Amino acid sequence: MVISEVPRAFRQPVSLKLTTNALLAVWVVVASFPLVWIAVMSFKLPMDSFANNPLQVLMGFETLQSAGGLSTFQVMLWASFAYIVFKAPGKYGAKLVSYLSSRSDMPRPQWVSYSYAVGVYLLALAGGAFVVIPTVNFLATFALGSIPFIGGLVEPIIGFTWQHYQSVWIDNGFYNQFTNSMIVTAGVVCISLSIGTLAGYALSRTNSNLAFWLLIIALILRALPHSVLVAGYLPAFINSSEILAPLWESAWTGWLFGLFSDTAPTLYGKPMAIIIVLVAINQPFTIWMLRSFFQNIPQDLDEAAMVDGCTRFEAFRRAVLPVAWPGIITAGLFSFLLGYNDFLVTSLLLDAQSQTMVPAISQYFNRETTMTDQVEAVAAAVSITAPLFLLVIVFQKQIVSGLTQGAVKG
Repeated sequence: MVISEVPRAFRQPVSLKLTTNALLAVWVVVASFPLVWIAVMSFKLPMDSFANNPLQVLMGFETLQSAGGLSTFQVMLWASFAYIVFKAPGKYGAKLVSYLSSRSDMPRPQWVSYSYAVGVYLLALAGGAFVVIPTVNFLATFALGSIPFIGGLVEPIIGFTWQHYQSVWIDNGFYNQFTNSMIVTAGVVCISLSIGTLAGYALSRTNSNLAFWLLIIALILRALPHSVLVAGYLPAFINSSEILAPLWESAWTGWLFGLFSDTAPTLYGKPMAIIIVLVAINQPFTIWMLRSFFQNIPQDLDEAAMVDGCTRFEAFRRAVLPVAWPGIITAGLFSFLLGYNDFLVTSLLLDAQSQTMVPAISQYFNRETTMTDQVEAVAAAVSITAPLFLLVIVFQKQIVSGLTQGAVKG
């Protein structure tokens, strides 16, 4: 007699299972279809990208004849690589962090070991994409090409070209916008997490009325439209050279600020202005989120560390932070998305030389005049999604753990 693990009363009816799976499948198709379709278009020549026949868009007949394509073996190779990339962080990430943490006799914060693990993963990813796969493909072409019936595996069957990505990134200098986006995003994440972690921890360990009103004020500021904050900061950014001049002229601080520039800078049009505004927009949300994570950590952990001789800050750094690490990563992800995807603030405050990727892509679509320009605009739009996918894949385990930790009151 086989005993079912799930009691009969809690089993889902077959009709409910089928309906749920069907709705989930429809949602996945509807949500992913636009991105998948434009990704396919970006690797085809304009005649194939905008063809009326969907099969021609997928297979790329004109692209195959003019620029070459992918073989069945290459498709299988890249599909296997994508599967490994998706599975590797969740399966081997924790083991790698534990291994790196145990390599030193000195205690090492978990975030340092995890940073090393992410670096190793990215190096392996780059090595696989630019060294291993091309080498395997090159060897397989000669090994299988002369074998009857199997040689067809290495013959191109799908039109594929990097032409539009080369035009966008190299000819049009899209790497400049990518660099600016990384500078803005890194600044927003570092400042938001530094302030938010300390403020969230302090507010989670106090019940004073001042803390309550600080949280209310933060919530009100978070609810303000972004354009209001931009309008408030704009005069200060335009006149920042005059406002900051005393810091450069003072005998006490002039030597320090003089290391960065000879005169006080004008912040308008510079990435620092965007970082300041986006931190102001994001900081209330970060404080609220991290406060909820720290509230789920028992205060007995802090007290036990202080009984063992730690100061309040040492207890926070040595005992609380390692436990709150998934929540901090989750808050960092939301900060990253804000800085990476912002359009309004960056388009209003940055000049053409300091523009980030999202406003730059809108300019691509506005200036397109030919079918080639349209496909290049599509390739630029697809390009900015790659870091987001990679970020979620690398931190998927911590993100799920952090969201769960913040959703359940412990």
